[in-house]
Amino acid sequence: MPAKTVTQRRRPTQDRAKATREHILDTAARLFGERGIANTSTNRIAAEAGVSIGTVYRYFSDRSVVVEELLRRLLESVERRLTQRAFVPGDTTTLELITRILEVVTAELVDNAKLVRALVAGVQFYNSGIPEFEPRLRLLVKVIVIQILGPGDDHQYDIATFVLLNTCFAAVLRASSLEVGPQERQEVLEMTAQMVTAWAERERAKDQTLRLWPPEK
Repeated sequence: MPAKTVTQRRRPTQDRAKATREHILDTAARLFGERGIANTSTNRIAAEAGVSIGTVYRYFSDRSVVVEELLRRLLESVERRLTQRAFVPGDTTTLELITRILEVVTAELVDNAKLVRALVAGVQFYNSGIPEFEPRLRLLVKVIVIQILGPGDDHQYDIATFVLLNTCFAAVLRASSLEVGPQERQEVLEMTAQMVTAWAERERAKDQTLRLWPPEK
């Protein structure tokens, strides 16, 4: 079944219009978290935001565009946090780097736990038809893979990215659940980081072995 084509509205340039658009998104995020996506109409969003339905449609052609924008905003916030807190200069072990990345992403999801739950329930993250979210997420993870493993084969990077994206994404979603307490959350992240580190060290060792003793042709 082909993915649904989503029509974007032009982004506002004036401060007042930007503020109105962000207020609508904030209201939608709250309502999605409280009621779920399927049970939240654009009319309800407009009423709760204190704007007309025409104002909502001025910025978003339908509810799916609101969902897409919230996903994009969430990913952009994750990217900012990673830049500010995870990718810092200085000597860092693989375990420290992976732990920090998982903690940063989990913290963002915990801050938006109700919305994330609604998005997981209401959006198929993979093959979702959301044109920008998945490639950006894959690229972000691939950059991390290259940083961990160093120079290597691009095809192997793609495979590792796919595996790590699914493994770590599942872990942080579990860790950021509303039902998970701080201690259990930290234990999940630490164990995931240890598993990823063990894999990375094995891959680096294997690559070094192949460099020293390449297979005979």
